Amino acid sequence: MKTIVFMPSAAKDLDALTSVDRAIVEQGLHRYAIHGLGDVKRLQGRDGFRLRIGSFRLIFDEDAEAILAIYIGRRTTTTYGKG
Repeated sequence: MKTIVFMPSAAKDLDALTSVDRAIVEQGLHRYAIHGLGDVKRLQGRDGFRLRIGSFRLIFDEDAEAILAIYIGRRTTTTYGKG
């Protein structure tokens, strides 16, 4: 299992979600951290990755031991400009 680290902006994004949405995002993130499962793609034009969890997107970077969550939000045209 990889350690999950939240940037302050990602922690604020997570706190702003409803309890149901927060649980969905946390479940998807833990599933990826433990099993490596999820819809992940490398971002184009910048460093990092995107994890799709339903209508939410998690922008993150990772190494062998940790996942650094940068941004969490709904899929919009501005999602990938964040972080």
